[in-house]
Amino acid sequence: MATGQTTIDLGATPQVPQTKSTKQHGKRPFQGHHRKVAKYRKKEKTATEGSYEEVLLADVQALLASQKLTEADENGAAQTAEEAPLPEQGSEIEVDVVELSSTGDGLAKQKGSNHIYVVPFSVPGDTVKAKVYRRNHEEGYTAADFISVVKPSALRDDSRIQCPYFAKCSGCQFQMLDYAEQLKIKKNIVVKAYRNFSQLPPELVPEILDTIGSPLQYGYRTKLTPHFDGPPGNPRRGPKKSHSSMPPFGFTPKNTRKVLDIEDCPIATETVRKGLTEERARLAVSYGKYTKGATILLRESTKRVPKASHSDTPPPPEGTPSTALRVETDTHIDFKTCITDQNATSTEYIDSFVFTNPAGAFFQNNNSILSPFTAYIREHILPPPSTTSTSTTQKPIKYLIDAYSGSGLFTITQSSLFPGGSIGIDIAEKSIAYARRNAALNGLDESQCRFLAADAPELFKSVSAYDPDETVVVLDPPRKGCDASFLRQLLQFAPRRVVYVSCNVHTQARDVGVLVRGEVEGVREGKGKGTRYEIESIRGFDFFPQTGHVEGVALLNRLDA
Repeated sequence: MATGQTTIDLGATPQVPQTKSTKQHGKRPFQGHHRKVAKYRKKEKTATEGSYEEVLLADVQALLASQKLTEADENGAAQTAEEAPLPEQGSEIEVDVVELSSTGDGLAKQKGSNHIYVVPFSVPGDTVKAKVYRRNHEEGYTAADFISVVKPSALRDDSRIQCPYFAKCSGCQFQMLDYAEQLKIKKNIVVKAYRNFSQLPPELVPEILDTIGSPLQYGYRTKLTPHFDGPPGNPRRGPKKSHSSMPPFGFTPKNTRKVLDIEDCPIATETVRKGLTEERARLAVSYGKYTKGATILLRESTKRVPKASHSDTPPPPEGTPSTALRVETDTHIDFKTCITDQNATSTEYIDSFVFTNPAGAFFQNNNSILSPFTAYIREHILPPPSTTSTSTTQKPIKYLIDAYSGSGLFTITQSSLFPGGSIGIDIAEKSIAYARRNAALNGLDESQCRFLAADAPELFKSVSAYDPDETVVVLDPPRKGCDASFLRQLLQFAPRRVVYVSCNVHTQARDVGVLVRGEVEGVREGKGKGTRYEIESIRGFDFFPQTGHVEGVALLNRLDA
């Protein structure tokens, strides 16, 4: 989730270097005008990272196959005819959107043609005007920029859109859709993830459950990282000029490198929106000090003061700025501020649990869903009686291993269910230090909740005393998912139950497929050979309403002979 740019406080020392973004959306050279339809055939590749490109290609290939573009025609004869020449780069065309990719982009066709166009900010049933900018011959599609709606889909209602930058800013894709429809789309994204990336036969994947929605659909995001570029034309070496006027300050639109100037973001919390306004005002005064661009951190932090009674009005904690937003409930008052220093400590509450983190570090950015989300994990983290095999009937679950534990979200919120104790393991020592601090803040000693910094090759050595029959493992890896070394150790340890939480359902599906097949290099022989898992359930959680993103929770039980 790195931005690829330096994160700074605009009130701090200026001229902090800005590194090149790790993900550019620059335009690529345009290619050719037409090809034989048969040459759209593309050799299938095994997905490795669950990237945007892989996910989009899987959906395009599925649509091509459904149109019989890569197979024989109805008479059994191979199709070799050429389609009409495709539009030139920069051409404006009308297309009909026939499907939605799991990337959130519409897949569209021109009348009389089966060629596929990828058009953002569109939904099935739309007829839209789009501008062609890149042809991907090997993949069989052309990318196009959204211009306008010619004829709206029955699903579309633009009066729902609450952001003036929608269809320009790349942050949201679905503001024109009813929220119930968004949740249906996200359920289908999970369905397709397991179909395309798990390499499992359909009978081994249970029906995907409905996606659980966010209590807030706007005003939920507790972290934003707007940025600005350095002055144009500055040389790489030698003296550099500073800005002569305030640069655009905001986010990068889809398919371009230019920053879109953004004054407000309605999916952010009130505190973060207020912080954006303040940082814009600060940049408007100090822009002349900057010779390079930078990314600005906006992170909400909360100080909670209990109330002695319903009518009690306790003062804010010492040091709370007068500009802090005040949120009152029957039991407490929250004082919310926006942090811009990535090394400062932010504080968040989930029900009665409190968590502190480095403000610039990862923590879930939708606090409103964390209460129902952690409650769902609590309700399902232990195996139901029906999944208990004969060999483990007399062994109740005692232990929790929270891999990729970060600052202890699951280790701490689930600890009360495990009499033998819960252990969180993470490679980042700084995260482990905060996790220990958070355990203490929540009144948990080491007998209930402990943390260990360990690299992947050493991870399960640290819990060798745990009986796998009495152990649940929770996984919450980064977007790239689990590597082969970790999955090998997991199969060798063979815990009774696995709860796999993921911010990328495509790499989750890939990894779950490995656990169900019991196949990973180094496990076909020796300890762990024959260990396989059965999927109990899979469902999505909508951490980011108005976007095409969905998080997944998969519950798995070890199959015993």
